[in-house]
Amino acid sequence: MDNPALTDWTLIQSFLAVAETGSLSAAAKRLRRSQPTLGRHIQTLERELDQRLFHRHPRGLTLAPQGERLLPLAREINDRMNAISLQAAGQSQDLTGTVRITASVFASHYVLPAILAEIRATEPGIELELVPSDASESLVFRAADIAVRMYRPTQLDIVARHVADLPLGIFAATSYLDRRGRPDTLADLWQHDLIGYDADDLILRTMQAMGFDVDRHDFALRCDNQSAYWELLRAGCGIGFSQRGPALLDTEVEEVDLGLSLPPLPVWLAAHGVMRQTPRIRAVWDMLATGLERAAKQAIAP
Repeated sequence: MDNPALTDWTLIQSFLAVAETGSLSAAAKRLRRSQPTLGRHIQTLERELDQRLFHRHPRGLTLAPQGERLLPLAREINDRMNAISLQAAGQSQDLTGTVRITASVFASHYVLPAILAEIRATEPGIELELVPSDASESLVFRAADIAVRMYRPTQLDIVARHVADLPLGIFAATSYLDRRGRPDTLADLWQHDLIGYDADDLILRTMQAMGFDVDRHDFALRCDNQSAYWELLRAGCGIGFSQRGPALLDTEVEEVDLGLSLPPLPVWLAAHGVMRQTPRIRAVWDMLATGLERAAKQAIAP
């Protein structure tokens, strides 16, 4: 390729991110670059190719015909360069450096901080980056080095390990229970305000699988953000469901024991196979596994 623009991987990365997200702001967030930088990259690529790659409109950018033709080649280049980057990074034998971890919003707020503090105390040469996200961050494209998942990852080239099962329980704020009374039976539960998820149907599917005839309207308050969900529960909005570990440590809430056995939340660690054996990532992986196993055991009632 004689055209200099196509030898600059960053321009291809920027083009691909904008093409897949549809806006400079979303692409900048994905690549952790500034929006003006992404705009300059697109302008440079269009100037070097002497082609318009995007149509601009108030709500974002859409691919022009020339951009549509470039997209498959850009993806191929990006895949190959990421493979090279992963291979090179995986050869590092240094125990110092950065490890980027992604986990759910709730786990990032209420489960991982104590574990990460222990990792930092044990391995001060390793810098940690935490990405709280309920989306599936890509391990193939180095959006994170290690993912803490509440499901089994199925991506190719990803190494996964089931490390723990976090017990779940039914909880409510003491202020709410003092005001509305404490249910003694499942029948009593339906007389209370219940907190559920909105677009996420996990609670609905779980309860339906347990034989309960429920729909979203049985939940007086609905929220998908797990940390916001927990704060709504703590504020006295109703009765909800939570991981037992963090909930049992909170003096503002009480467990509602109705003799109901809730299925636990499985926890998996995942990393790209090439990166998994890098010493610093292996060290953080092992300490995460130990910390999560301990958290699960502490959450089981004696």
